[in-house]
Amino acid sequence: MNNLGRERLIFALDVGEGLKEALSWVDCLGDHVGLFKVGKESFVRYGTEIVQQIHARGRKVFLDLKFHDIPNTVARAAEAASVLGVAMFNVHALGGKRMMVEAVRGVQRLTEQSGNPSLIVLAVTVLTSLNDSDLKMMGFNKGTRETALNLARLAQDAGVSGVVASAADAAAIREACGSEFLIVTPGIRGAKEVTDDDQKRIVAPREAIKSGSDYLVVGRPIRQAADPAGEADEIAGEIVRGFTQRD
Repeated sequence: MNNLGRERLIFALDVGEGLKEALSWVDCLGDHVGLFKVGKESFVRYGTEIVQQIHARGRKVFLDLKFHDIPNTVARAAEAASVLGVAMFNVHALGGKRMMVEAVRGVQRLTEQSGNPSLIVLAVTVLTSLNDSDLKMMGFNKGTRETALNLARLAQDAGVSGVVASAADAAAIREACGSEFLIVTPGIRGAKEVTDDDQKRIVAPREAIKSGSDYLVVGRPIRQAADPAGEADEIAGEIVRGFTQRD
């Protein structure tokens, strides 16, 4: 399996009734994915211990807490994420430009003091569980694609490394923000149906990468597979093929 595909695959770790079960997925998939996403469910259940345990196993963490608050609060949270040693974390772009600027500055202050120089700061655009009708109901004048693009531009202006965005929005973001701006994409589904699916804007792995995504976040398609490690390897292979088919 090509290392590029593995490195760009993020496994969503919000799973398990206890820390031991959650970490069993890290042991199972550690050689098959590049990062483990620790979201609100896992972080509320297990706190910083789950991050520390993943690091103790030599694995990387994407801290997916979507910080969204006043600028000073988010800046302090960003600094805490940096000290925790995660590889990437995110804020919510709807918090505004000043909030994102302060988050980036908070991280930079620590990295200049030999903190975590490779830390990636991302901004969430529009959740993949939302569609145009949902945004209209919430009072937005634009649809998902234009809203995501506007938020991505705002994030880039704020100095953020990249965004979390649907593959449906990736091509427009890539064109507007350039090749160095990172796009991390959830809502990835393969050929197999997953149970209790609340995602609305979903895309297959190869198509997501071809559209401009750089990293893919995958949870249930791997967890529900008969052979999770094998499924992760298949998706990693699709990621490689997607990169080779980019224009």
